[in-house]
Amino acid sequence: MIPSLTDEAASSTAEQEAYRFLHQALRLGRYRAGDRLIAEDIAADIGMSRMPVREAFRRLAADGLVVLRPNRGCVVAGLTLEEIYETFEMRSVLEGLAVRLAMPRLTPEIFEELQSLLERMERAGLAGSSDWVARHQEFHGHICKLSGRPKLIRQIAQLHVVIEPYMRIWFDYVDKPLSAFEEHERLIAALRTGDPAHAESVMREHILDTAPMVAEFASPGHR
Repeated sequence: MIPSLTDEAASSTAEQEAYRFLHQALRLGRYRAGDRLIAEDIAADIGMSRMPVREAFRRLAADGLVVLRPNRGCVVAGLTLEEIYETFEMRSVLEGLAVRLAMPRLTPEIFEELQSLLERMERAGLAGSSDWVARHQEFHGHICKLSGRPKLIRQIAQLHVVIEPYMRIWFDYVDKPLSAFEEHERLIAALRTGDPAHAESVMREHILDTAPMVAEFASPGHR
């Protein structure tokens, strides 16, 4: 029997739902590195068959968020300390480039938006809310989108997804990231100079300085 277009659409919708569910769970740290994901259990949680979940596993493996192993099935991928540093190094280069490309598009309205995003991030941090991590990504993402380079924006977003569970672990062990507000104000000030090289340098330094703090709290002894 040939599947109907309706059947294919339903399967695609179920796969997308499973993918979104697992993608968010991995980002929020619901599953930790090394955890085995059981398709039947997840399917029961979502209320669907296991096949769309298995298809979602393949998509997540392509994203680098899980590993499909012959004997263990789907296992949550984890980063070594070296890989955490490498991820921040990649972010520093790519977001530095994004800042350089964004400079001609900066307007007074954009600076008002960045200041508003920064204030939202600060409120979340003062409240001890893990929303700080999402607000932090929103701030950086807003700058990166101004680059006007879709592939660059997608690559940066993927790096944020990979590192997000470790950022959340870091946030769990501090009242709020130290000097976060001042660091991001310094970044906005660098953007205001209109000097692309200076702004790129400040962005790269800002990201690289975060790496050792996140790596420290992401080590096994802190989990």
